[in-house]
Amino acid sequence: MARAGGRRKRSASGREKRSQLDETGEEGGPDEAVAFIAETVTELAKLAKRHRLEVLSHLLGMARLEAEERLRLRSKRKLS
Repeated sequence: MARAGGRRKRSASGREKRSQLDETGEEGGPDEAVAFIAETVTELAKLAKRHRLEVLSHLLGMARLEAEERLRLRSKRKLS
């Protein structure tokens, strides 16, 4: 909600939010986080490419590759 003067009220700190998520288990584990990041970054990279944002598209593509590599390595370790 906006306050007088057009400034927004600050929300709770990220630290408090993280601890609440950790306690309830709603966030999921590292595998779920990496899978979500890979999927989201892929969509963002497509959007950047569509709008000819070359550097941003390239960086998002690199983030996608990193996330996919971590997924691959995690699944490989689980099979061992």
